[in-house]
Amino acid sequence: MARILANDGIHPAGKAMLEEAGHEVVTDKIAQEDLPAQLPSFDCIVVRSATKVRGPLIDVCPDIKVIARAGVGLDNIDVTYAESKGIRVVNTPAASSRSVAELVFGHFLNVARSLHVTNRAMPTTGATEFSKLKKGASKGIELLNKSVGIVGFGRIGQEVAKLALGFGMKVLAVDPFVSETTLNLDIAGQSLEVPIKTIELEELLAQSDFISLHVPFSGGKPIIGQEELGLLKSTAVIVNASRGGVIDEEALMQAVDNGKILGSGLDVFVNEPTPDGDLLQCAGISLSPHIGASTSQAQENIGTELARKIIALLG
Repeated sequence: MARILANDGIHPAGKAMLEEAGHEVVTDKIAQEDLPAQLPSFDCIVVRSATKVRGPLIDVCPDIKVIARAGVGLDNIDVTYAESKGIRVVNTPAASSRSVAELVFGHFLNVARSLHVTNRAMPTTGATEFSKLKKGASKGIELLNKSVGIVGFGRIGQEVAKLALGFGMKVLAVDPFVSETTLNLDIAGQSLEVPIKTIELEELLAQSDFISLHVPFSGGKPIIGQEELGLLKSTAVIVNASRGGVIDEEALMQAVDNGKILGSGLDVFVNEPTPDGDLLQCAGISLSPHIGASTSQAQENIGTELARKIIALLG
């Protein structure tokens, strides 16, 4: 039997699987500063994005065998160092792809139809300025026949592409590790294969009407900065549901406020959980509090996928 600390929680279905396999699962939250004293009594730790597992913590936990990330990104774990110590690091890259992709389209549609603006305004001025709000939101755009540019064409990016094809959009993709791939779609019981070839980033930015970012980020220069934003169409919409810092927030605000682009959608922020106040007040940006994977289906998938991987490693 192994002792498993699910420090940031785990779905009940995943917890049940681990317990049925004979393991003890502790879900009581241990503060980051208290982990060096308490984590050495565990064989495995399950984290999301809140708990950090860095080198100094790893050094005081010689019996840890598995570090499990309930999600995709591993930027809160010193993966290379952990693996050099013989610790296995696992995550759940497939479990939440659909949920993130659907949220991306929520932001696309918000900006395309000004829903992010009217949802803010209707409770306060809807009864007194209805006609004005209607006029301001009556220049919406359809997604049909528009181009969607996907930066990072892994599992989530490909799910975005599948949804885009369902909307009748043209798919453009950029990925340094993918030159071409085939998307397998199941539509009303019919199987359809769609080949996709990737292009260069500058070409994608210049041609796309909607852009979705799905790339890792561990700090440094934003992947999308002022120069890259300058390549976009004035009618473009760009959404970041990957990691805060992938896009330069200050440059984004300027681009939106100055009409250089139509708008943006953000699910992730540089200073989570305290995003920049000016950014949150930017009227042209559709906002959500890092909920890309936060659906009941995705969380259950994450829990059970993680449990299967832990059981395979610990027995």
